[in-house]
Amino acid sequence: MFGIPGEKKATTADMLEKLNTYQDIDRAALQDNLCYFLSEISPVAEECGIKLAIHPDDPPFPILGLPRIVSNVNDFTHILTKVNNPANGVCFCTGSLSASPTNDLPAMVKAIGNRIHFIHLRNVTKDSQGNFYEANHLEGDADMYAVVKELLQIQQDEKISIPFRPDHGHQMLDDLKKVTNPGYSAIGRLRGLAELRGLELGILNASEYA
Repeated sequence: MFGIPGEKKATTADMLEKLNTYQDIDRAALQDNLCYFLSEISPVAEECGIKLAIHPDDPPFPILGLPRIVSNVNDFTHILTKVNNPANGVCFCTGSLSASPTNDLPAMVKAIGNRIHFIHLRNVTKDSQGNFYEANHLEGDADMYAVVKELLQIQQDEKISIPFRPDHGHQMLDDLKKVTNPGYSAIGRLRGLAELRGLELGILNASEYA
């Protein structure tokens, strides 16, 4: 109910009013609207040297009756093919995407390639009922080694550096005494950054990259 950190807390009535806005909008209409929006702004973004990066649905399956249209490789392919402008790209969020058991994250990285413009690296653990919870960056269901390896391969091949962040982190040490938005504690995220940078350095120093 809080939405994005910093937003005003929504009431149940607020949520029902927002949901009512979408009662006549199905998956196809939502896709068409998104692609129309991207087709209008992508040329301007390209002209200004800006790279767009759409974040995947979080979670990547329908909730509250709303269709999801940025949840898997087919969704990404549809968006990038329909609006085939180099400025139109993807924010590859491993936490959001790995919440679906059907998403093969390393294969998705390969499929999207240099249209990945921003990277969120975090992890989740799922149970047999489809529930999931935030895991440590290198300890969840997502094979972070395989994902980072594919992302580094793109950067090596394209001679580019894709910005990334250690998305989310658990509360630990001095964080436990502070009031923080869930997932946005400082020390927990710094731990994640250190682990991910170490993983990146290890992959880059492997013989195949030497």
